[in-house]
Formats: sequence, C-alpha cells, structure tokens
Amino acid sequence: MLKTLNKSKELSIKKMKLEFIEIEKISKHIRKIYLNRPEKRNALCNPLRQELFHSLEELDNDREVKVIIIAGKGSCFCAGYDLSYNNAEDLPFHTSKTDGFWPRHVTDGAFKIWDLSTPVIAEVHGYCLAGGTELAASCDLVYVADDAEIGYPVVRSMSPPDNQFFPWLMGMRSAMEMMLTGESLSGEEAASHGFANKSFDKKLLSDEVIKIAEKVAKVPSDIQAINKRAVHRQMEAMGMRNGIRAGTEMQALAMHSKSTQEHLKELASGLKEALTKRDKEFGDYRTKEKD
Repeated sequence: MLKTLNKSKELSIKKMKLEFIEIEKISKHIRKIYLNRPEKRNALCNPLRQELFHSLEELDNDREVKVIIIAGKGSCFCAGYDLSYNNAEDLPFHTSKTDGFWPRHVTDGAFKIWDLSTPVIAEVHGYCLAGGTELAASCDLVYVADDAEIGYPVVRSMSPPDNQFFPWLMGMRSAMEMMLTGESLSGEEAASHGFANKSFDKKLLSDEVIKIAEKVAKVPSDIQAINKRAVHRQMEAMGMRNGIRAGTEMQALAMHSKSTQEHLKELASGLKEALTKRDKEFGDYRTKEKD
C-alpha cells in the first residue's frame, strides 16, 4: 500500500509541467529543487512559486524522501521577486486580498516550509536578495558560497521585509545595520552573523551540501520530524512566529508612505532605471563597478 502511495505521489509531480523549477534525484533519499529562471536571476513569480510549493508538499508526502535541497540555476540563488510580474495574480495558495495581503501571503509561505516534516536545506550562491533571502531563511539549514551576496536593498526605497526574520537570526545590532543601510553581506559574513550555518568555496558548495544532506538522511524521518519541530517550538515559545506575523503590519504601513508611493511610480515608469537610482549612491548591487 505504501509503495502504491509513493508511486502515485511521484506520478503527481511528473504530471505537473515544470517550467520554472527542476527537480533532481540526488540519491534514494535526497531531492534537489532548482529555481530555473537563470535568465531572470531566478526571480520569484507566482507561477514559479506554485510549482515550488506544490513540489515541496508532494516530496514531503513521499516516504522515500528524507531531505530536500533548494538551489538556483545559473549565476545565483535568487535575486528577489520579479517586479515586472503582477504578483496579485496566480497566487499559489489563498490569502485574503485586503490591505497588506502580500506580506501576509509571503509569511504564510515561509511557515509552510517550516511546517513540512522533511528537513529543507538552502544552497545559496551568487545573489540572494530581498525575496530570495526570505526563501532561504525559511529553510531549516542554510549553506552559502563564500562570495555570495546576501541583502535586502528594498529597505532603501520601499519597505522593511515582508518576512522579518533578520532580527531573529542575526540579533538586533546586525539586523539594524542591514535594515538602515540596505548593504549586503558576503557568504562568510552571513555565516558569522547567523543568517547561514556555514560558508564554503563556491566550487565546493554543492558537494558539501550533499555531504550534510546525507548525514541528515541517516536519521529516521519520524525522528527528524520531531527534531525539526522541537527547535521551532522553542523559537515559537520566544515569540518568533508571532513577531514575524506582526512584522507584516509594519511592511503594510510602509507601503502607504510618501516615499514608497513615489518609488512605486518610478518602478512603473522604468524598472531598471528605478533600481539603479536606488542603489547608485551606495555604489553596490547593480551599480557596483565590475572587477
């Protein structure tokens, strides 16, 4: 009966046409999901998120799968949300569309990953910006390339994060510096500040993540589900889930500010020009001089 169930779940993923992600079978117990929009630096749009959340849930139901890795194809992990796409359409799951629906929707997605029984590992290289940082932070373990670039430049012109995990992972001082400057962290800095578990040379990153996944997979899945939940319960007892949900109201409030409304008009007039204007005074991200 269990074999029949597993086959049906496997067929369910195969039947779904995957356009924006790719799933690789690393071993009997390990699956790797790639964000597969390299020409867009794996920017998140709702069709991609539909495929991602559907596949995560299907793999979580597959008794053979003990670890899921999320990585990015091409030059980076994820450069954030695709601002050229109307993200109010094609939501991967329902969120009531009243004021502030988007940050509530994003945090609901983060907690969907938290609440999976299967451990999820983020493998981060290159850019990991804005919504990309939120996706990585939702995973149970995060491993990054030494030279990865991790940041939330949106705070310079629009709002704090939809999913305000930075203070919980990095502490008040480090989080405050990122929120007030919008500057990025290297992979090595992200590991030392608590955003990531460890950083590796980018040429070794994938192999090192698989080694860690293999260790995780050695523990029975029913025990790992409780181990994962035990850590989350301690964080929830300290208020993490409530704090992140409360943070969605700060993000929603920021969207009504004069400066944010002006920036939204600039984005509508020209996306690249607006983002360049945002970052050029800092000389980083897209405005950084190439070596």
